Amino acid sequence: MTAFFFGLLHTVLVLAVAPLLTGLVRLPKARLQGRQGAPAIQPYRDLWRLLQKESVIADSASWLFRIAPYLVFVSVWLAATIMPTFTTDMIMTPAADLIALVALLGTARFFTALAGLDTGTPFGGLGSSREMFVASIGEPAMLMVIFSLSLLTHTTSPANMIAYVTGGHIGIEVSAGLALVAMVMVAIAENGRIPIDNPATHLELTMIHEAMVLEYSGRHLALMEAAAMVRLLLFMSIISSLFFPWGMAFVDDGVAGVALGLLAWLAKVSALAMVLGFFESLVAKMRVFRIADFLGGALLLALLATIFLYVSEAV
Repeated sequence: MTAFFFGLLHTVLVLAVAPLLTGLVRLPKARLQGRQGAPAIQPYRDLWRLLQKESVIADSASWLFRIAPYLVFVSVWLAATIMPTFTTDMIMTPAADLIALVALLGTARFFTALAGLDTGTPFGGLGSSREMFVASIGEPAMLMVIFSLSLLTHTTSPANMIAYVTGGHIGIEVSAGLALVAMVMVAIAENGRIPIDNPATHLELTMIHEAMVLEYSGRHLALMEAAAMVRLLLFMSIISSLFFPWGMAFVDDGVAGVALGLLAWLAKVSALAMVLGFFESLVAKMRVFRIADFLGGALLLALLATIFLYVSEAV
């Protein structure tokens, strides 16, 4: 019963915290630009406003365009629910697997790209093409990071990885540090953040994600925006839980341990959100053709993490 309750709580918290996290990313950017900026709760207002509006659908759109927002949102939400955040005592923990998580994110990307192509607009096709270009390197890089972590912890289950790290079985690992840097680079690309993409612009020469959802409005756009917020929370949870799992509660820790784990998770993802906001204010968006170099570096770092792991074990 506790696993069911904590799993249900985690499922609800994912939706409740994701918009706030997006609002926290915007705060330091506004301060560094000399603006007061919107409050951190502004994404909640934006989603509510979109839900109040009517969805306008192009005449050339098919049934796929209509169901894509629901499929994308459910896929990302399910991926977020199988990733332990504040406790491993959740009903989805036995079925959780990082490779399945990548598959769910790939499913969401697939339907987003199809929806961008469905209406036949040039912006949608441009965004879908660029999204697949990013995915062609980003997904192998993420899988290589998972492969490195699985070799280090002997499992692909995130709960078992967390238990292995917190159990003191590994110390300072060069391979883990390289995998962390690679995962951060992949997270930036997967969420369309600067320097890969700018979620705050609609300039047709630079946008990727915004180009694919440009034809959406009303509740459909709200679902797409909510999916993007949940995806950002998911990647921050992956980084905080797998690489900095301290504070995580386990099966026998009780309610007090779960409360401490919840506070630790909120503190870690909030800190990562603030760091992301500062980082985006200090760097410029790179050219589209430089994205391959950026993600190629992530893939190379993940590959080096695996090589260093084999070398250290051989020594």
